[in-house]
Amino acid sequence: MLLVGYNKHMAKTRVAPSPTGFPHIGTIYQALFDYAFAKKHNGVFMVRIEDTDRQRFVDGAEEKIYSALDWFGLTEDESPRKPGDVGPYRQSERLEIYQQYAHDLVAKGHAYYCIKTPTELETLRSEKRAQKLAPVINETLRMQNFKREELAEGSYVIRMRVPDNESITIHDEIRGDITFDSNLIDDQVILKSDGYPTYHLAVVVDDHLMGITHVLRGEEWITSGPKHVLLYRYFGWSEPKWYHTSLLRNPDKSKMSKRQGHTNVDWYKEQGFIPQAILNYLALMAWSHPEGLEVFDMTEFIRVFDFADLKAVGPAFDLRKLEWINGEYMRKAQSSEYKVLIEDYLKEFNTDAYELAQINQELFEKSLPLVRERMKKMSEYWELCRFYFIRPSEYDIDMTPHKDALLLTSSALEHLTVWNAKQIGEAMQTVCETQGMKRSDYFMMMRVAITGRKVSPPLNESMELLGQKECLTRLKSA
Repeated sequence: MLLVGYNKHMAKTRVAPSPTGFPHIGTIYQALFDYAFAKKHNGVFMVRIEDTDRQRFVDGAEEKIYSALDWFGLTEDESPRKPGDVGPYRQSERLEIYQQYAHDLVAKGHAYYCIKTPTELETLRSEKRAQKLAPVINETLRMQNFKREELAEGSYVIRMRVPDNESITIHDEIRGDITFDSNLIDDQVILKSDGYPTYHLAVVVDDHLMGITHVLRGEEWITSGPKHVLLYRYFGWSEPKWYHTSLLRNPDKSKMSKRQGHTNVDWYKEQGFIPQAILNYLALMAWSHPEGLEVFDMTEFIRVFDFADLKAVGPAFDLRKLEWINGEYMRKAQSSEYKVLIEDYLKEFNTDAYELAQINQELFEKSLPLVRERMKKMSEYWELCRFYFIRPSEYDIDMTPHKDALLLTSSALEHLTVWNAKQIGEAMQTVCETQGMKRSDYFMMMRVAITGRKVSPPLNESMELLGQKECLTRLKSA
């Protein structure tokens, strides 16, 4: 008895990652739009785990997928960990369903058993190429006319039968109608000899039985579209609405792949990006806010987003733009939220810095506003503020020629009875003028003596925060 398709929701979307490694930022990119559309229409956002590629399966990868979705606030309504009434939600647990549908297609004449080996298939295709023809060998393969009972289990695959001389059209809601010549499409394997389905059979069966109404996927799946359209036709099912988004691409227009570090969700965590800022940026990769806004939260995105507004071509992934947006989120955060963001980041990724910040809590809290306008990522806090907690032992410039000027400045600062940024600045300006030094050279010398770096938070305010005694010690030891 074949299962009947299930759909009680006005809108139901899904993301279907494979547990073959670390969570990919492209998965989050797709999940963002699926999640927003489902929430806007009071629908359901589902996660299905496509784990039929057992050779590439990575233990623990599924849990990392959930962790990534939770971090971004894209927690699903249904999944293996949150089962609904259309499970199982792992494809490896649905093998009997796929097998049943594959054999049903054979019985209806829409598929057939094939026992050709890979070597035999390549020989047949090579002969076609030698004749300068497309390497489509459907006619030869269809001469096999086996019945299931004639074949040993594991000795055959099942291929769907692609009709001859037909134009097959898939209607993409972003790109319009896309038409393919059926004579250039192979009779696709839909069930492998080990009983596992190929992607084409599994995705169609699952999307139908699980009630998926809108399918959003990358443009690399456009060429698979005619095969899926045919399967829907053969089963007598209505197609979902199709949306093929532009791929995430590197600045050189190449596809972002797992070989590149910044495809890994964990990389963004380690760099100190805020998940909401990443989602904001990803939204702009394939969509534009109707009012031209570049910074907006998820509530606003859900309010104005619609699949119909997705663009067919997206820009290259620009880390500088992402950093700018992330910086905007950091500056918009309430002071208490901003503090928690930095503390949580240090606690997870820089425990030594976190412990120093906890020991010197007042120093930590007062340093935050001094760097807030400069920071684009949370990882930059310690790079900018390390000198507040640890006296510099290395300097960006040679301090030897500046010993006399530093001693004179130390003497001037030592006599200050009021230690604040204004008084510190006036005292240093007086030394600079009396010594006839260029202002830029003098204050660079002072910045490096106090912080060790050519670039730092505001010098006067930093010196006020460090205190008179510590600053004098640094000037004398530089």
